[in-house]
Amino acid sequence: MPDTHDITALPDLASSAGRVGPVRSRMPVYMDLMPPCNNACPAGENIQEYLRLVKEGDPKAAWTVLVENNPFPAIHGRVCYHPCENACNRGFLDQSISIHGVERYLGDLALAEGWAFPQPDQKTGFRVLVIGAGPAGLSCAYHLARRGHDVEVRDGGDLPGGMMRYGIPEYRLPRDILDAEIQRLRDLGVTFVQNSWVKDLLKEQAEGNFHAVFVAIGAGLSRRVEIPSMDASRMVDAVTFLKDVAEGERPKIGRRVAVYGGGNTAMDAARVARRLGAEESIVIYRRTEEQMPAHAEEREEAQREGVEMHWLRTISEVESDGDVQVEIMALDDKGRAVGTGKFETLQADTVILAVGQETDSNFLRRIPGMRFENDVVKVDPRTLMTDVPGIFAGGDAVPSDRTVTIGVGHGKRAARMIDTWLYSRQPADKRKPPLVSFDMLHLWYFGDHERRLQSELDVAQRTDFQEIVRGLSPEEAKFEAVRCLSCGNCIECDGCLGSCPEDAVIKLGKGLRYRYNYEKCTGCASCYEQCPVHSIEMIPER
Repeated sequence: MPDTHDITALPDLASSAGRVGPVRSRMPVYMDLMPPCNNACPAGENIQEYLRLVKEGDPKAAWTVLVENNPFPAIHGRVCYHPCENACNRGFLDQSISIHGVERYLGDLALAEGWAFPQPDQKTGFRVLVIGAGPAGLSCAYHLARRGHDVEVRDGGDLPGGMMRYGIPEYRLPRDILDAEIQRLRDLGVTFVQNSWVKDLLKEQAEGNFHAVFVAIGAGLSRRVEIPSMDASRMVDAVTFLKDVAEGERPKIGRRVAVYGGGNTAMDAARVARRLGAEESIVIYRRTEEQMPAHAEEREEAQREGVEMHWLRTISEVESDGDVQVEIMALDDKGRAVGTGKFETLQADTVILAVGQETDSNFLRRIPGMRFENDVVKVDPRTLMTDVPGIFAGGDAVPSDRTVTIGVGHGKRAARMIDTWLYSRQPADKRKPPLVSFDMLHLWYFGDHERRLQSELDVAQRTDFQEIVRGLSPEEAKFEAVRCLSCGNCIECDGCLGSCPEDAVIKLGKGLRYRYNYEKCTGCASCYEQCPVHSIEMIPER
C-alpha cells in the first residue's frame, strides 16, 4: 500500500473534469492516513482503532490496543483534558466524540473484569532505575517492563502516584482507581521503593547496577511569592494544602478563603476549600479570564460550585485581622497586567498561594555535565536523554506543559529511547502519515447523532469528596464509538465497490478491505469521490 505520496499536491488528479482519457493518467490507491484524534493525543494512543473495536463489540481487544500506549485508561478517562476531542473532526459535523468517556469505560471495565497486562516473553538482563512515581515515571516503568527490562521505581512519597495522588482531589480521581491501575505494574514485575529520596544519583546507579536512569521528579514545590503578612500562619501553599487533604487531614481554614493564582491547582484548591466548609472561596488572579492558564472546564466547574473569580487583581498585603489588601490591575497596550495604584479590601481567614510549581532538582545539579533551564533539566527533545549518557528525564522535570497525559507520553517515549540506547541502536526516524482534515471527508455516509454525556453529581450534593462524574454505560460507550468518522482509514462500507463502473474493485473479505484490478481501472475517480473517510487517493500513473 503506497504511503509516501504527498496527497496535498494532488488536487488536480482527483478532479472530475476530463474523467477518462485515451491513456490513463491517474490511478486510485488505498491509503491509511492520520486521524486528528490520534495526532493530538500526547500519550500517542491509537484512538481510532480502539473506538473501532468497541463498535465491533470487542471491548477487551479495544482495551488491549489502548494499553499498548497508555497503561492508565481508568485514570486518563477521568483527568485528561482530552485534546483529542478538541481535534476531532466530528466536532465540525455536530459534536466531538466522547473519547475520554469511552476510555474511562474501557478502563473501568478492565478493572471490574480483572484484565491483566501480558508478561514479557523473556528478560533482557538490563536494569533501569526510575526516579519518581508520577505519571511519567510510572509510564516509563510500564513500557520498559513490557520490553523485558528489570525496573525499580524510587519515590519520596508514602505511596506511588505522585501528583495524581497528592495533587488531584478524590472527587476527580478516586484513590481505589489509582491504586488498582498501579497494582498492574507490580503484577508486571515493577519494583517500588517508597519514602526514598535520592541524594547521590550516580552513586545509587552504580550500587544498584542500573544500566540507565529515567528522572521523572514532579513539580512538587510551590513557587514562592513575597507577600507582606502580619500573620504568616494564615497563609499556606496550594501543594501542601492539597497534599494534606489527600492524606486524610482536614485543615481548619475558616469560613472565608482566598486562593491566589489562576491555574488548575488554584481551581482544585478553591473547590477543595468549599468541601472543607468554606462559605466563601475566592480566586484572585492578576490577569483576565481569557489569560487564565486553568482549563476552561476546571474554571467553569469551580464557578458552578460557588467559587468566585476576581480577575485583574493581585494581593499586596495580608493583615492580621483578616483583611487582604488587593491592588486592581489593568492591561497595558501590550496586553500585560500592570498596577493601577487603586486598592480594595477583602476578608479571608486563610490565603492559599497557587502561583506555580517547581521541581526539586538539586540532587541533579551535583552531576557533572548536567545542564538546566531554571528548575528543569535540559534534554534532547527527540530522545529525552540529558547531556549525561544513560540518564534520561521527562514529565515535569523537563521543559513542557505539565499534565498527566503529557507525562505518560514522555514516559513512553523515554522507554523506547532507553531501550534503543541499551542496545546501542540508532533511533528510528518515524514519519507520520498525512493528517486528515474535515474538508477532506465526504460525509454522505454519516447522519447527525448527538453526543452521549456522562452524568454528574448534582452541585448541591458536592459537599464531600465523592466522585462527581459518572461513566458511560456499555450502550452509551458503543454509541459514541459508532459516531467515529474513521477519518482517513477504510471502514469497508462497500462504497468504492458499488460505485466503480468497470468492476475494478475487488473485495477481499471482512477485515481485509479491497484491492484494485488496474487492468480494468480507467482512473475515473468515482471510488475516490464517494469514499466518505478519504481512504482513497488519486495518484499519477506510473
